[in-house]
Amino acid sequence: MIRLPVLRLMNNQFWLPGESKIDLMAARLDDLREKIASQEPLPLAESTGTNFYQLEPGIGEFHFSLWEQEVVLSFPELVPFDRHTRDQVSRISTALVLYYFLTCDGTQPSGRWVSFSELPDGRFYNQAFQGYTGGQLASVFQNNFEQFCLSAQNLGGKRVYLLGDAAYEYNVLPMVNLLVVTWQGDDEFNATYQVLFDSAISHHLPTDAGAIIASMLSRRLIAELEKLNENRN
Repeated sequence: MIRLPVLRLMNNQFWLPGESKIDLMAARLDDLREKIASQEPLPLAESTGTNFYQLEPGIGEFHFSLWEQEVVLSFPELVPFDRHTRDQVSRISTALVLYYFLTCDGTQPSGRWVSFSELPDGRFYNQAFQGYTGGQLASVFQNNFEQFCLSAQNLGGKRVYLLGDAAYEYNVLPMVNLLVVTWQGDDEFNATYQVLFDSAISHHLPTDAGAIIASMLSRRLIAELEKLNENRN
């Protein structure tokens, strides 16, 4: 497995408060593209769980899903774009796709869920991670169990009856799955939320990128709740 330099996104903590901070990650895009373009596309497609279509010698496209939407990655330019609109994806999504293609070694997801603290280097940054993922979800959803479930379902989550009072699984990239779990509170205790990873994720993404997709999922859930509230008004 290729080990990439760890990204320290803000004060040596994993943090994604907004798109502007992703410049630290996007600065390496050309370097990532150079490394990926040097590989043969067919073995790369096999190791990433994507489909490669050759358009002409040395030129083609990888087809796969990102957040369950169809995306194309051009080769050898390595520019990802929406398959239907042909619009290029955001810088953060571009960085995640490139890190995935460079890191993924073909290891299949295990189906076993682990916390961020169990990932390489995750234990040292777990408190910060929980603050901007599970902690942020708890501050917004609180004990609104039904609103959380509805938001999670509307976002495309698959209900999993394994952990907590409710858990929803999301397929972010072909071999990358996340699970968001809630344990509901009562009159004495507040509800808690946690984002978990398939235990094989270190074969697919660096720990920092895992932190970012978990933050993205948390923000997407909150945005879905805001959308639901707007529709009620």
